Formats: sequence, structure tokens, C-alpha cells
Amino acid sequence: MGDSYYLFSSGELKRKDNTLQFIKPTGEKRNLPIEVIYDIYAFGEITINSKLINFLSQTGICVHFFNYYEFYAGSFYPREKLVSGDLLVQQVGFYMDYKKRVSLAKKFVYGATENILRNLKYYNVRGRDLNEEIEAITKLEESLDSYNRIDEIMGVEGNVHRIYYRSWNKIINQEIDFEKRVKRPPDNMINSLISFLNSVLYTKILSEIYRTQLNPTISYLHEPSVKRFSLSLDVAEIFKPLIVDRLIFYLLNKNIISENDFDKESNFLRLKENVLQNIMGEVEKRLKTTIKHRTLNRDVSYRYLMRLELYKIIKHLLGEKEYSPFKIWW
Repeated sequence: MGDSYYLFSSGELKRKDNTLQFIKPTGEKRNLPIEVIYDIYAFGEITINSKLINFLSQTGICVHFFNYYEFYAGSFYPREKLVSGDLLVQQVGFYMDYKKRVSLAKKFVYGATENILRNLKYYNVRGRDLNEEIEAITKLEESLDSYNRIDEIMGVEGNVHRIYYRSWNKIINQEIDFEKRVKRPPDNMINSLISFLNSVLYTKILSEIYRTQLNPTISYLHEPSVKRFSLSLDVAEIFKPLIVDRLIFYLLNKNIISENDFDKESNFLRLKENVLQNIMGEVEKRLKTTIKHRTLNRDVSYRYLMRLELYKIIKHLLGEKEYSPFKIWW
């Protein structure tokens, strides 16, 4: 696997012979070796042209764009090279067959809930007194089998997160008033971190989907839409507790991030550029963290765990093996 490259300043990204070059407004040039680039993240105002787009398409490199306010703007998703008509038919078929769709949607919520409970139990044994939240979420998880509509399953997922987020004041050491999730716009430091890191995780999974034969627009828990790669949203639910939530707990409990690291603009908070760079560095460290896989019996990175999850979904769609969602085992 290559590395993600992050462009935090504005400038021009262009093709230079058979590699990439980034030119800052000052004229400073930075060559990006194409053979080690996994994907690119653009946080500044980036100028590109069709020559670059063609080259990125040939080399299979996704580019994810974030605007000035650090909101996810969109992705350049190259022409797919790994295509399978059989898998596409099955992927659509599982969406069209409502019972099969509901079954998969439940599995995504079940996996997400199991990983949320894992986080809560971790902090509970460390004196955070989360028994009430654990019991309430466990009951919601047990109720999943009694529901047979997508909106009901989404309702369970929403209630799980409502209780989970309410517990964060017990988990996080800093004095931050955080009782509920607010998205548009995020109204405090924790909501800002959740919104930003959720969108980063969404793009990380999208880059993994590109490296499989799955179609990123066909999903099961979230409704497919013309404006988003909704399969990424489905899979992200499973990995948020591991990648996003644990990172936020780490950043805040170690006082790596505080309210002083945000610029206040009207009714929302924006990460300062140097802090943004530090956070993305922590994201990369986390994604490169390895764990001994219980089935493969070898070390795999957190990022590769996401790819393995996609492979499991493919096997399920093709009828080769029943899908069982990823659950944190450590």
C-alpha cells in the first residue's frame, strides 16, 4: 500500500512527466512520487486541469476535496478498473429484494453497536460508571431482530448513538458540554471533531471501495442517492467507534486538542491549519496501526481491516459466505 498525501495549502496540482507536482503560490515546488501515492487530500484551493485528471484516472488515484470550512466537498473517483457484471447484478439485486436489504442493514447496525459497546465497556472498567448506558444500548441491540423496515432500523441506530453520545461527558476529561450530536453546523469542539473525522473516514472507505469490484453508490442501510457514495456511509458505521471515536477520546483526554486549537467563525468552529495537520498525522498513525488478525493469523493494519470488510460483503453478495460484521476484539 502507498501513502495518503495531504495538501494543506492552496496551489496548483499538475502532471509533471510521469509523476505529480504541487506548486504553492510562492512558487515553491513539491514533487509527489506517483508510485507511492494511495490517495490525495486537498484542504486548500487547488487548481487542476484535464491533463491531471486523465493522469489520475490512468493511475487510479482518488482525490478528496475539503472546503475552507473543512467540510467534505467531494471526490474525484477515477474510472473503475475492477469491474464485475455479476457482482453488480447481485449488488443491485440485494437492494431490490427488501428482505435481503433489511438483513444487511441490520448487520451494519449490529456491527456498529457491538463496537460502541466495546468502547463503553473499556471505559466502564476504568471507573467511568457507564453501566446504565451499556444496559440501555444492549437492549436496543437485542431489539434489532424485531424490526423489518429500514426506517425502524435507522431509528434503533439513532437511539444507540443518542445514548452513546450522552455518555461522552463521562469519558472525556475536558470540561465540554456535550449532550447530543449537532451536524449543521457543528456547534462545539466535539461536534466539529466528529463531523470532520467522520467525513475523513468516509473518504478512506471510498478509497478502499475503489480497489474492489463494489459499486460505491449502491447501499443498504443508507438510501442510495445521486449526491453521495452511500455504500461508504454503510461501512463507516462499523468503523467509527474504532477509528473516529477512539481518536477523539485520545486527542481530548491527552489534551492534545483544546478549544484554543479552533478558530471561531460565526456559529461554528474551524480547526487551525497546524492543528489540522497534526490531526491528520494522528489519523494516519491510527490507520497504520496493526493488529494480529484472528482468522488470517497475521498482522493487518486498521486500514486493511476496512478492505477486508468489503471483501466479506462481496462474498455475501455472491452467495459464497454469510456476512458477519467486523467487531473489535481487543
